[in-house]
Amino acid sequence: MRYFEKSSKLDNVLYDVRGPVVEEASRMEENGMEIMKLNIGNPAPFGFSAPEEVILDMMSSVRASQGYSDSRGIFSARKAIMQYCQLKGIRGVTMNDIYTGNGVSELINLCMQALLNDGDEVLIPAPDYPLWTGTTNLAGGKAVHYICDEQACWYPDIGDMKKKITDRTKAIVIINPNNPTGALYPRAVLEQIVDLAREHDLILFSDEIYDRLVFDGQEHISLASLAPDRFCVTFNGLSKSHMVAGFRAGWMVLSGPKEQAQGYMEGIRMLSNMRLCSNVPAQSIIQTCLGGYQSVREYVRPGGRIYEQREFIYKALTDIPGITAVKPQAAFYIFPKIDVKKFNITNDEQFALDFLKSKRVLLVSGGGFNWKKPDHFRIVYLPCLEDLEKAVGRLRDFLHGYWQK
Repeated sequence: MRYFEKSSKLDNVLYDVRGPVVEEASRMEENGMEIMKLNIGNPAPFGFSAPEEVILDMMSSVRASQGYSDSRGIFSARKAIMQYCQLKGIRGVTMNDIYTGNGVSELINLCMQALLNDGDEVLIPAPDYPLWTGTTNLAGGKAVHYICDEQACWYPDIGDMKKKITDRTKAIVIINPNNPTGALYPRAVLEQIVDLAREHDLILFSDEIYDRLVFDGQEHISLASLAPDRFCVTFNGLSKSHMVAGFRAGWMVLSGPKEQAQGYMEGIRMLSNMRLCSNVPAQSIIQTCLGGYQSVREYVRPGGRIYEQREFIYKALTDIPGITAVKPQAAFYIFPKIDVKKFNITNDEQFALDFLKSKRVLLVSGGGFNWKKPDHFRIVYLPCLEDLEKAVGRLRDFLHGYWQK
């Protein structure tokens, strides 16, 4: 009998949205247990809804959305994205420099496949959103992780970046605002990253999906706005800012000196054409979302739901003996540090599994974000305050006397 195995190309791909902890949570649910989920940044299950205008616009456009669109996307969507780029200070962007996608994830994968040959290196933050590492490895490249410094508000360690650039390095990835840390990078840090790209002639990939989820009156600065002389690819979308994760409406924008990247851009066009086009009904709401009332602002100002949940989770976690954290500046994640000596933790995945089995709360260990030490975990603080209070209470009870075996 012939047995069929997964492709060897997946051997170095660690990105797996399931994993043993999530699998155990699923088994527990199948056995009738209720699991409190703090593991995924999906707003809908926690009572967040898209603006009514967006829902109605999607419904009214369905009949007109039959058939394939241009592989880059429909005119109205790309026009709105181009205007959004102008507001963000990204210069020289034309309609042909914009590609819509079935979420940003599809476009990240497309970009890595179009760029990388076997052994090419890409600098990716640690901790990272693991799709970046997974798609780099799947394309035959090598993900080289630079450290983000917890002692410096989780900003990228520029010195560590410099040490890890080699003659095989093709690009630098930044995730700003950052998932999983909630960091928002200031202009000075971004300018240093741009300077590194200039010095070593590197492409810049900037994942900015959380750019509208920023707290405390701070400003998000698009990396490409600081680098008109560097070829940049900027990723964004509606999943988080407009609470429509299931609609799969994302985009990427090419900017900077296009003559430097004609071959790469041809590869992007080829792969874009191969998938024909992205979800046309979802494309139809991009103009409405970017041009209309930005309801997310209500969530992130004082008194707003996400703002108040951030305030609560930061204080509640740091009140637990053995837990410290950097207060998030953006997004809806916090990446606390746990005292591994106090609890004898040598395996962060085991910690997450033990907590799940004991208290029926699902979170993600730091290793899931390519953080090499077993001393962090990520919490999504989208659940309502009442549920967050329950979850933190369970964590406090669990850690009281916990000693990893």
